[in-house]
Amino acid sequence: MHAAEACVVEMPEPDDFEFWRDQARLLVQGGVRPDEVVWTEPGGFESLFGHGGRPVPAPGAAAPVVRASRPFVELARSAVCHSDPGRFDLLYRLLWRLQANPRIMEDGADGDVRRIDALARAVRRDIHKMRAFVRFRRVEGDGGAERFVAWFEPEHHILRANGGFFVRRFANMAWSILTPKGSLHWDGETLAEGPPAERSDAPAGDPMEDFWRKYYASIFNPARLKVGAMLKEMPRKYWKNMPEAALIPGLVAGAQGREAAMVAAGKGYEEERLKSLSAIEKAIHQCRRCPIGELENQAVMGEGPKHAALMVVGEQPGDQEDLAGKPFVGPAGQLLDSYLVEAGIDRGQVYVTNAVKHFKYVQRGKRRLHQSPTAKEIDICRWWLDGERELVQPKLVLALGASAARGLLGKTVSITRARGEAHRLEDGSELWITAHPSYLLRLRDEARVEQERLFRADLAAVAERLAELAG
Repeated sequence: MHAAEACVVEMPEPDDFEFWRDQARLLVQGGVRPDEVVWTEPGGFESLFGHGGRPVPAPGAAAPVVRASRPFVELARSAVCHSDPGRFDLLYRLLWRLQANPRIMEDGADGDVRRIDALARAVRRDIHKMRAFVRFRRVEGDGGAERFVAWFEPEHHILRANGGFFVRRFANMAWSILTPKGSLHWDGETLAEGPPAERSDAPAGDPMEDFWRKYYASIFNPARLKVGAMLKEMPRKYWKNMPEAALIPGLVAGAQGREAAMVAAGKGYEEERLKSLSAIEKAIHQCRRCPIGELENQAVMGEGPKHAALMVVGEQPGDQEDLAGKPFVGPAGQLLDSYLVEAGIDRGQVYVTNAVKHFKYVQRGKRRLHQSPTAKEIDICRWWLDGERELVQPKLVLALGASAARGLLGKTVSITRARGEAHRLEDGSELWITAHPSYLLRLRDEARVEQERLFRADLAAVAERLAELAG
């Protein structure tokens, strides 16, 4: 077929699924067969043929309904981001075939089905790699403002698909991600797209990288080293943009010796941890296992009766807790106290502590703004929380928020799904999960009224269960 006879669809963006879907629907309704369509990426058709083809037909009054199964749509959303120039033809061919065979996506032996699945999996892997291996470097922006810039080389058109993740993950800092396929820029309020960049446009390093390398070396666990699995998850092609990658050969080479040293040191260390709460308090003030311990703060130990029936666990100390060296003395702690009184629970008989022992924050002028700890930071600090539980031996543990729940369970859970019922811990105690009081402080109007109702109900259930166990 001559190019002038084909319906030509030029994509405005190489990853624009909505535009592809709208054009594909019109083509199916117009009865245009897959071999009568030429799909091109931006600027592609003119460079190939030098002239246009026939336009996409407008739908008639009796245009048929276009059928597309959910599995097809889900795979197509990912596959459209692939760098394969034939992806649009593949997607339209499958959509065309779906009209006659709505269940074609269930045929795992079909060549088109296998191909779209392979494209989608490759895109999902690339999205994961970008989220895992982007490294920001600090630069000085306009007027001396702080900005963070990262360079990444994606295999596919995943930059825009990942924009929402990086906005949520780094909402409080101004950043740019530069790639050969485009760029993203976040100023704390607006996400903007920019043109492709070159590696030389990104900084080569910054002073924070020494700190990051120190942290990476401190958490490297030689006892869990599997070189093959590590290379599969973190291919060498990403190492050049990761400051910690330069340490890997040396860490791998010394893994066996470090493992033996860890085993020898760990025995005495565990005995010290289990000896007393005061030993744990002394140790957490010296702990530098994660970046939070390197900040200008002080560790905050739990407090309360040594054999309290109820242990309450929060996320981490706040600004006021850090200054006072005591848990739950700030606004959230005061709110918690009022609800404990309302539920008939004596705060003086409760052991209160946090999943993370140091205050994590970002400095903004004279203010220290709270930052939530990462899952890895919570998991690292779980050592100390487990030690407190082994010594206090509470019958009930109340987790305030998702971070506290992870510190107790070792996995992330949904507060909405987990609240209102007991969860058995490995030591036989019961875990109850509710929201953190600081969450209530951030709410307004009807939303706060509803969450306060749920919080009261959770504390009432804990109080009732305490009474049952005491009786």
